[in-house]
Amino acid sequence: MSSWLNDAVFYEIYPQSFFDTNSDGIGDLPGVIEKLDYIRDLGCNALWLNPCFLSPFGDAGYDVADYCQVAPRYGTNDDLVRLFDEAHARDIHVLLDLVPGHTSIEHPWFQASQQAESNEYTGRYVWTDSVWTPVGDVPGVNGMLRGVSERDGAVAVNFYAFQPALNYGFAEVTEPWQNAMDSPEALATRQAMKDVMAFWLERGCDGFRCDMAGSLVKNDPGQEGTIKVWQDIRAFLDERYPDAVLISEWGEPDKTIRAGFHMDFLLQFGTSHYLDLFRCEHPFFAREGAGDASEFVATYQRNLDLTDGRGLMCIPSGNHDMERLRRFLDPEEMKMAFAFIMSMPGCPFVYYGDEIGMRHLDVTSVEGGYIRTGARSPMQWGSGGNMGFSNAPASKLYIQQDDAPDAPTAEDQMADERSLWSEVQRLIALRRTTPALGAMGSVEFVHCEKDAYPLVYLRSERTVEGELVPGGKRVLVALNPAARPVEIPCPYEAACTIYTLGEPATLAAGTLSMPAASAAFFALK
Repeated sequence: MSSWLNDAVFYEIYPQSFFDTNSDGIGDLPGVIEKLDYIRDLGCNALWLNPCFLSPFGDAGYDVADYCQVAPRYGTNDDLVRLFDEAHARDIHVLLDLVPGHTSIEHPWFQASQQAESNEYTGRYVWTDSVWTPVGDVPGVNGMLRGVSERDGAVAVNFYAFQPALNYGFAEVTEPWQNAMDSPEALATRQAMKDVMAFWLERGCDGFRCDMAGSLVKNDPGQEGTIKVWQDIRAFLDERYPDAVLISEWGEPDKTIRAGFHMDFLLQFGTSHYLDLFRCEHPFFAREGAGDASEFVATYQRNLDLTDGRGLMCIPSGNHDMERLRRFLDPEEMKMAFAFIMSMPGCPFVYYGDEIGMRHLDVTSVEGGYIRTGARSPMQWGSGGNMGFSNAPASKLYIQQDDAPDAPTAEDQMADERSLWSEVQRLIALRRTTPALGAMGSVEFVHCEKDAYPLVYLRSERTVEGELVPGGKRVLVALNPAARPVEIPCPYEAACTIYTLGEPATLAAGTLSMPAASAAFFALK
């Protein structure tokens, strides 16, 4: 485990919407470099950069046409290397977004695979043996494309029709056109992805967030085949780049930790009940007090049990695939949500703009975003053209901006110590100076009842190896988002309160008393 992860707080940057330095209406890598001090001042010490590689941008860059070339609209490979260098000079680590399961149909690998004559790339994708042979109902495949090339066959796709699935083999081969996981074709794909990783690690990248990490091997019951592929990739990294970090978009930490990832994401889909907290009709963190965190806690606890108490699940404020947090919570409620995010194990992720409460916009789809487009609008910096994002005419912006008179800006919020930005900054600083709140610390849920408040959990300092630190500090986190006071029995004794949101809570004589809409972190005796 890379030691820097224990106090890492990530900031996710959607590059086309962050900061535009050449006035074309699209954010770029020099813009990210120019705003690194802002990210450092917020307290984040790690970046997740969404795909910035050559692409036709049918899916906002998740349809890669060249893994080793930066898209010209963002800059050059030299700009990305300079970003690594400038980030490291500020003690900020950088993860690139790796899309290992599919490419664009414009990738040279796919162009070559479409040829009728056999070549090096004939087996790089999942093709059937005849255009009349459908891929069929194969687990791990989400459709097919056919009739587009001189090659006789249909090709499996992972998501959109222009995202053909790379061939890592089939765990269970049932048709003659399917390759086994240990076939030369599947192993060549695996090696090609190792080569991509090595290319960027050699240039200063610190690791990768891996998109759709569980999608590699097809017809893979229990995903054991995909786990083996990632274990092999991890062994390669351990030999050549032992400090390289891998974080997965998978949503099943018992599989991902075993596969060799350092951490997994809580996702907006699947069984995590993440949406119960922030994004549903009655979010737990809304002051109406009609939410329920019990299913989330039960699922989280199961994942802890399956990973020997490690869990290592990253909790994001949002991401480029979700509606913005502000659609469901107001800025004061968001402070409470961030108190939770910054006090749980795993690395927290702040989606750009969530720290100032940017709104979700109802806008026309851009580059395959559809409803997600509303969460990808340009960052609202402050004064200047287009709220400081770009000097381009407003009509040229990648996505239109929030035109409300009270649209929040970083400039205004940084000048207000009561703002959401300032609260997030305080919470990050507290997390990074309190080892018990770090990524590797343990968590024990003390109180969480169905349809009830508060949520209370104990964080304890733990070594990177997973052992509790003898005599280590312990922090009791108590969250009452509801607009009504609550009181519960609590068997802990507070030494002091290290964080308060709202009116002060008390922990004494075996009772925890919390005012309406309040949070408290207690250092325990």
